[in-house]
Amino acid sequence: MTTPGPRPAAPHHRRNVILVWAAAVLVLAAVVVFGAIRTGPSPEGDFLTVSHRQARSQSAAAPAPSPRAAVDLPAEIQRIIGGHPDHRIGVAIMDTSDGALQSYGDVAPYTAASTAKVLTAAAYYHLVETGEKSLDTQLGAFTAAFQLKAMINTSSDDSWILLMQDIGYPRLSDFAATLGITYDPEQNLLAPADMARLLQQLSTGKLLNTGHTAELLGYMQHTNDEDLIPAAVSPEITVHHKYGVVEGYVHDAALLSAGDRSYAVVIYTWGPDDADSAARLDLIHELTHQLTGALFGQ
Repeated sequence: MTTPGPRPAAPHHRRNVILVWAAAVLVLAAVVVFGAIRTGPSPEGDFLTVSHRQARSQSAAAPAPSPRAAVDLPAEIQRIIGGHPDHRIGVAIMDTSDGALQSYGDVAPYTAASTAKVLTAAAYYHLVETGEKSLDTQLGAFTAAFQLKAMINTSSDDSWILLMQDIGYPRLSDFAATLGITYDPEQNLLAPADMARLLQQLSTGKLLNTGHTAELLGYMQHTNDEDLIPAAVSPEITVHHKYGVVEGYVHDAALLSAGDRSYAVVIYTWGPDDADSAARLDLIHELTHQLTGALFGQ
């Protein structure tokens, strides 16, 4: 009698064995694939999808924005001036760090209008610092401190007259001369370069002490007329300025700064058209755009 061999497995038992082995194979494959994903090098991160990599690759391949083309400032300013033969236009630019001056157009003295109020303010602050005047002095209905702010921030002519009278015209002229500036209060004449020189000395702290410098510059921001130079600069540029408008004269004298660069920019104009005309605003805005493009690359 022969010894019987093992009984063949029942059909359903074979199916179970096959399913168990298939599951094991799938689990093993998943472990291998997952391990490859986890351990494989990826400079962009562990689970960066193909679409993300493609987008990043396309971004990296895209050309960088081209820098603004260099501005030939003298040529551009002369072009603008030449386009207004019936106007007087004087432009002065001074680098506040080294005093380097660029002048364009009609550089002779102009009726300075209210831009000269910065000189009056500086003279009064100087007398306060020497002990000859006080900001608490009553001038008219208010103190000298109030009149200084009103003269610069809202361009009050009444405040200007009170302050000039308290200083005295000869003393105001003498103070200007100590700064290398020619100024006659009776005629109110200033050259664009002299106005730039005044702003440069103010910005570098050579004119007044720290507290008075900060106070005066503060009055030269957010004034009652921001339609000239301030309206034509980018938000990245800080502007301190004093405008002047009278009888065909439209001026703006500003300190422009961004990063480590700072310039005194003076634009004096006279024209036969209305001082508040859109054409005059466009002229000053066009000059400002060219200046800031060249000086700040904006």
